[in-house]
Amino acid sequence: MTEKTIGLKMIDPIDIYGVNNRFIDLFASFFPKMRIVVRGSEIKIKGSEEDIALFEEKLSKLLEVKQKKQTLNEDDIKKLFLQEFNSEDIHKEDGDVIVYGTDGKIVRARTKNQKALVANYADNDLIFALGPAGTGKTYTAIALAVRALKNKEVRRLILTRPAVEAGERLGFLPGDLREKLDPYLQPLYDALRDMIPAKRLAELMEDGIIQIAPLAYMRGRTLESAFVILDEAQNTTMGQLKMFLTRMGNNAKFVVTGDATQIDLQRKSDSGLIKGVNMLSGIKGVAIINFDKEDIVRHPLVTKIVEAFEVAEEVDRGL
Repeated sequence: MTEKTIGLKMIDPIDIYGVNNRFIDLFASFFPKMRIVVRGSEIKIKGSEEDIALFEEKLSKLLEVKQKKQTLNEDDIKKLFLQEFNSEDIHKEDGDVIVYGTDGKIVRARTKNQKALVANYADNDLIFALGPAGTGKTYTAIALAVRALKNKEVRRLILTRPAVEAGERLGFLPGDLREKLDPYLQPLYDALRDMIPAKRLAELMEDGIIQIAPLAYMRGRTLESAFVILDEAQNTTMGQLKMFLTRMGNNAKFVVTGDATQIDLQRKSDSGLIKGVNMLSGIKGVAIINFDKEDIVRHPLVTKIVEAFEVAEEVDRGL
């Protein structure tokens, strides 16, 4: 019998052991002749040289899966031990995966235009993603941003929205300015929580690596080595859009998302989104992705709702 101690470095042991060591118990079921004991960040194993070598190989691959997926589950472990699950398999499984989120969630480009957004990311520093609600424009953009941050392609991730009321007045809402603005930024927080564990997200925000702020806070800044997303851009004026776009610094990626049918400005003609897109189309380094009803990934009723509103708007315009 051979004994060996394996140390886990730069990782929280509970991510590998599981709550109440349930993953370790699962490991042990695949090695009935080997003894496995965990203490802190060390795994002590005792068994035949063959079993120990195989266990180390499987553990190494599991750590690789953990690095990519952030969170492990029992299915990952069963698949690893029951099948030949090597590095090539991991990359083959990637397919349209953008990033592995929390609780084993896989965030992937699911529709034609979501895939187009991902494909255009590499060759363009400014991307406009336009289309109706529920098409995954912002969610896909945030997934790209999280991936870029994780891969150290950028140093900061900045998400912003114009603080324009959708039928409400900020002044009538309770709380200070931060509390008044938070409801407008909540969808961005929700998307991030799907992709980054809560504790890690809090640390990144506290360190200023991830920033979420209203558009007005962008004035006067130069955003270098950053992935910056402007959401709900249909609620920006031409002046605001110009202010935002001219914040772009070296090694920056900008994504602008919006839906021209959901303008909340008092005068819809004040929206600068479509005007800005028309001005910038054709410039090298700028991509424009037009999402449509086929990209809607929310409840099936959302597609029908969008179609119904489009018909009503056409009737109003006398078409």
